[in-house]
Amino acid sequence: MPDAQVSSSSLAAEIDRAAAAVESQVIAWRRDLHANPELGNREFRTAGLVAAHLESLGFDAVRAGVAHTGVVGLLKGALPGPVVALRADMDALPVTEEVDVPFASKVRATWNGDEVGVMHACGHDCHVAILLGVATVLAGLRSTLRGSVKFIFQPAEEMPPEGEQGGAELMIAEGALENPVPRAIFGLHVTSRLALGTIGYRPGPTMASSDKLKISVHGKQTHGAAPWLGVDPIVTAAQVVLGLQTVISRGTDIAREPAVVTIGMIRGGVRENIIPDSVEMRGTIRAFDEEMRDEIHERVTTLAEAVSRGSRAGCTVCINKNYPVTINDPALTEAMAPTLARVAGAGRLELIPKVTGAEDFSFFQRLIPGLFYFVGVTPPEVDPKDAYSNHSPRFFADERALVLGVRSLAHIACDWLEANA
Repeated sequence: MPDAQVSSSSLAAEIDRAAAAVESQVIAWRRDLHANPELGNREFRTAGLVAAHLESLGFDAVRAGVAHTGVVGLLKGALPGPVVALRADMDALPVTEEVDVPFASKVRATWNGDEVGVMHACGHDCHVAILLGVATVLAGLRSTLRGSVKFIFQPAEEMPPEGEQGGAELMIAEGALENPVPRAIFGLHVTSRLALGTIGYRPGPTMASSDKLKISVHGKQTHGAAPWLGVDPIVTAAQVVLGLQTVISRGTDIAREPAVVTIGMIRGGVRENIIPDSVEMRGTIRAFDEEMRDEIHERVTTLAEAVSRGSRAGCTVCINKNYPVTINDPALTEAMAPTLARVAGAGRLELIPKVTGAEDFSFFQRLIPGLFYFVGVTPPEVDPKDAYSNHSPRFFADERALVLGVRSLAHIACDWLEANA
């Protein structure tokens, strides 16, 4: 980043006028996408809509089918300059919608073998509509745009189906950050934790890493009336769950960084009077430091195996690393915070606490400096503390927030381009 603070680009007034003009179209896109959600690696209709619009804007290159359904488009400005990337995720969740809006999802699909409802319960419909709006705004300013903007529409942020690859990691492997290589990347996420009109950001570690935990306790099946004739994996599993609570509370320096170990599923047994052969537990591990992340993995494994061994049971622990820590580049964040403050307006930019949710935007940030920030979507009459969270079947996004998303991404891209030309 340059030593001088980034200032408003020469396109600032034009961006705001163009964003206001495209607002109704952005809302229409969002409603269409919300009514027609698609699960990870299955975003065929969404990707088709995106690619068709980028091509209609005369983008210099539009590449579809990246990481199954991803779309990458390049918009070259008329003036020389560097390359910046903007990213939006496209996939919905296996959630049955409970929001009473005219464009509520009625879609059903199959996810990992189960029939499920499908809903944009995390707001990715908003992200796609916002980035389509940014593409429209910047394409209209191409004659005075300095440098190039790479638009990345990514599938499967919420994880691909079991047995498949996908998301940001696969997009990178298939060249999304190549030809040309961006020098910075920006992305946003709508959230019900912030009020309408508010932008939230944080330098450094911002969102947690995410890892899948699977523990299988192997016992010896017997009659429930004679437990001494077998090895009880249910009691052993209960002891493991209780022991895992000490991994964070007694074994992790949470004054340094927060961390979480959660068991969210226990499955075992088929009848009240049969002690089963095995019990399976599944959970998640969250951390904000890669070294701490590895230490937690080691402690979870050691504890589960030792507790099981003490009960004469076997134990298999499998931990799959999903997403790294989302780390906002400190210099980039400091440089662009004035842009976010200007776009949000007086008192509407907030320094937020760490978020224990995870984001595969983190894979992009491992390769180039990145900034990931949040846009509030909770209407003024609702306290964000009382709003239904992202991933809830009742998650609601106030569409008046969409134009702020368009303005913030367009301003941040142009400010960065002119400052780094």
